[in-house]
Amino acid sequence: MADLSLGQIMAIAGAAMAAALAGSGSCIGIGYSARAAAGVLSEDPTRFGSLFLLVVLPGTQGFYGFVGAFMIIGKISQIVTPTQGIQLFCAAIPVGFAGLVSAIYQGRVCAAGIGIVAKKPKETMKGVIYGALVETYAVLGLLVTFFLINAVKF
Repeated sequence: MADLSLGQIMAIAGAAMAAALAGSGSCIGIGYSARAAAGVLSEDPTRFGSLFLLVVLPGTQGFYGFVGAFMIIGKISQIVTPTQGIQLFCAAIPVGFAGLVSAIYQGRVCAAGIGIVAKKPKETMKGVIYGALVETYAVLGLLVTFFLINAVKF
């Protein structure tokens, strides 16, 4: 097995960062919404279905981080120069940090949406829409990562 070059190590670090940051944000965000949902479910277990989407919504950022990491991992064997690896490391930053921050805030918004469901169960989609607004920025982070990866010349 050949030794890894500096460029490959930088790309691996970027992939790990994308997955770890976005995944961590998802864990925190789901924690916020799941705690709120558990309180509602302790009073009325029949609301599980209407709460489920609000609980899992902050988890999507972890998937975006995984997709960004997967795209970078697919380029590692093509890296020839350290600059290419640094570019891939930098390409991981948008999905990693946007995923981290947006998942945490989305969890808070979804927890508030769960408060809506607790009082007015038929208004679930209003909470989901608010949560989806925060999701937009995670998607934009993934798009920027995608464009930056594809801008690296091999």
